[in-house]
Amino acid sequence: MELRYWALLTLLGAVWGSAFIFIKVAAPEFGAVPLVQARLIIASLIFIPVLLRKKYLNQLRPIWKHSMLLAITNNAIPFTMFSLASFGSDSNMLAILNATTAFNTMIIAYFWLKEDVTIKQLTGLIMGFIGVVILVNPESSSTSIISAVFCLMGAACYSFSTVFIQKNSAKTNKLVLIGWSIIFSAFIMMPVTLFYLPPEMPSSDAFLSVAWLGGVSTGLAFLGYVRLIEKIGAVKTSTVAYFLPVFGIIWGNIFLDELITLSVIVGCATILIGVFLATSKKIKKLEGEARAK
Repeated sequence: MELRYWALLTLLGAVWGSAFIFIKVAAPEFGAVPLVQARLIIASLIFIPVLLRKKYLNQLRPIWKHSMLLAITNNAIPFTMFSLASFGSDSNMLAILNATTAFNTMIIAYFWLKEDVTIKQLTGLIMGFIGVVILVNPESSSTSIISAVFCLMGAACYSFSTVFIQKNSAKTNKLVLIGWSIIFSAFIMMPVTLFYLPPEMPSSDAFLSVAWLGGVSTGLAFLGYVRLIEKIGAVKTSTVAYFLPVFGIIWGNIFLDELITLSVIVGCATILIGVFLATSKKIKKLEGEARAK
């Protein structure tokens, strides 16, 4: 893989890893639901000028129901879950627990797509569970159980969306599918947001955090994600998942003075090893299919 794509992959991991510190900053002032609403509106403003082109509108017609479903399962619910989780958790924990998406995906694919599960993958799943236990252990963690549950629920939604796309929308234009899902989710959240408006005007730091979340972490980062898929393939692009927890820990320590404890290091390492074992079979399978084409 060329150096420029490695650089873009690392940058994408850094940007997505930073999202959790901005959630941590903005959520207390905006509230979880208004934060998600503002994030989606800003991201939509980036996608709308592109997706209103006739060729993309034509591609939307046969898949709009899929895009609408993903608006709920890939945006509205998980964004809200991680925002709620931020009230009882450090940002680095949000980033690490987000990595459980890989395990959930494997389980859902087993039941829905009838994919086989190997001993290596099962070992990875067990290691991931152990890693989560290490991280949320009340005796050594500042994360509340309810926040951990919110994180796991959000990650499960991402997993469902991934398997849904693989089963029903694998050959669709991802820019159209996901881009319109973001726009749809902004409209879906509006009625709910009206009941949870912040009691007072958020600070400039909170507004800047939302601007970053919507414009960079959700909007521009996805455009970079699509670019990578086009250039290096979905398999190699998926390795960005390994960067998120690492950058989440680094940014949390630098900008929010979050402690990097032994339990954080051990739990994160255990989960990442588990992710590698749980996804290694699928990566090899997809790479084999790519070589055969």
